[in-house]
Amino acid sequence: MLEIMDLHVFYGGIHALKGIRLAVDEGRIVTLIGSNGAGKSTTLRSIVGLVKPQAGSVRFRGEELTRLSTHQIIRRGIGISPEGRHVFANLTVLENLELGAYNRTAAEYSEQLERVYSLFPRLRERCRQLAGTLSGGEQQMVAFGRALMGRPKLVLLDEPSLGLAPLVVEEVFQAIEAVKKDGATVLLVEQNAMASLRIADYAYVLETGRVILEGEGRVLLEDERVIKSYLGE
Repeated sequence: MLEIMDLHVFYGGIHALKGIRLAVDEGRIVTLIGSNGAGKSTTLRSIVGLVKPQAGSVRFRGEELTRLSTHQIIRRGIGISPEGRHVFANLTVLENLELGAYNRTAAEYSEQLERVYSLFPRLRERCRQLAGTLSGGEQQMVAFGRALMGRPKLVLLDEPSLGLAPLVVEEVFQAIEAVKKDGATVLLVEQNAMASLRIADYAYVLETGRVILEGEGRVLLEDERVIKSYLGE
């Protein structure tokens, strides 16, 4: 579904991505793990056109994305939940969700809204509440739900567990697995390596802008290099 080939990204004089290559097969959960500054978020931003690479290719279902604007890429069937949530604080929960469905019909909107509410029942309870008054975990649910409202084929999740309580983290990861069962494909960026590798079909380890290791999630969970560097054991 998604293929990144020899991608190079610079921020001024900083070489953030140094020729990374990765692939995401349809119907799978693929995770990117690595420390701060490894290039994980830059990879997602490059996919949706928020960062323009200096070299390389990003292909979604065979179509080159690097020449397209962000709104054109989103219309191709990609949704993103950004790092830091970025909800619209002065809008209600429902209004935030509605923004994610701007390119869908009324019937599709209603169906997907019910699906989001089934994943995150608290959003139904707080649908008229201003998003800025929610807890951090609830705001993450809004950001995740907003990404799903466009019925994307590929969902990009950037640090969905960051700063959340353990029980909320568990709820978010259960939702990720449910989204996969619904037929979507997920590319997950996470510092919580153990949680992400447990649910991932495949994983890539990034370090200073390069892929240094890849393999099935359950295999990397037992890899000594991953255990030492990312699992704290």
